Amino acid sequence: MTQGTIRVGFVGAGNNTRRRHIPGFQKQPGVELVAVANRTKESGERVAREFGLARVYEDWRDLVRARDVDAVCIGTWPYMHCEITVAALEAGKHVLCEARMAMDAAEGRRMLAAARRASNLVAQLVPAPHTLEVDATLQSLLAEGYAGEVLAVELQAAQGRFVDPDEPLHWRHDAALSGFNVLTMGIWYEAMMRWLGPARRVMAMTKIAVPRRRDDRGAWHEVRVPDHVDLLAELPGGAVAHLRFSSVTALAPPSEVWIFGREGTLRLEADARRLSGARRGEDGLREIPIPAERRSGWRVEEEFVNAIRGRETVRRTTFEDGVRYMDFTEAVARSAALGQAVEVAAL
Repeated sequence: MTQGTIRVGFVGAGNNTRRRHIPGFQKQPGVELVAVANRTKESGERVAREFGLARVYEDWRDLVRARDVDAVCIGTWPYMHCEITVAALEAGKHVLCEARMAMDAAEGRRMLAAARRASNLVAQLVPAPHTLEVDATLQSLLAEGYAGEVLAVELQAAQGRFVDPDEPLHWRHDAALSGFNVLTMGIWYEAMMRWLGPARRVMAMTKIAVPRRRDDRGAWHEVRVPDHVDLLAELPGGAVAHLRFSSVTALAPPSEVWIFGREGTLRLEADARRLSGARRGEDGLREIPIPAERRSGWRVEEEFVNAIRGRETVRRTTFEDGVRYMDFTEAVARSAALGQAVEVAAL
């Protein structure tokens, strides 16, 4: 528990860190932003000037070892999450790590083991924002039996546009930087676990639309991260989920989830942050009002700071849930490679 000033350093101050995390921490009383280490010293200096950070480090290890840093916010690509997280926890720092926990489940488990060894420290993963406002209501409806026994789930996450073969290699295309993470699959699965629990088994097919892309220097790279994933998953209680994640489904409808039960149907429209439903005997879906006080929305930095101060415990997202979504993403990759259903590892 910390009652004094909490001093935060940032390793990897990319778009999400500048747009969400730094402003989010600036709003928290008793928090001081003290240092940044970016991919280059020059980019770190730009961030420091923009947000008034006192120091810029060329090497992130120096930031992690700094005595006047109490907590580290990690905003790098996934390939560095494990190394920085373990080093920060071993140095006695609280950790807030960006989503897409790690490259693979083994790294996720190393991060979880480090967090358990340092149980006096807070270790939190950044949750996906797209369902935060509806999660509490959807969880309550399912727990209260609105849908009854869940039989089937349809989830399609559309990032669709027409394929551009000349688009340069993005870090999300590069398995050396992103690991088994594919599109928004992990963060959608994380949300789905809150409502329905973790999957037991998966069967997946994937598609790479552009097998080779040039990086920003013009060098060619083989693309091993799929642009499209279709999968079936067995959920607790035997429900079957059909999940689709795609960046090639141009002009597809917006992302949505349908939950079909014996007694009712629920629909989540992600972009609109809207729930609708109908129960047996009703003639059509109707919007389900969500009271303002239940639309908690983005409060990641507040939750992290409150957890450090002992005022609440981390719920979104724990390292345990991060390992569960890494287990799932790895099972999907293994199923696609083998062409058969595979079990999802249990934590």
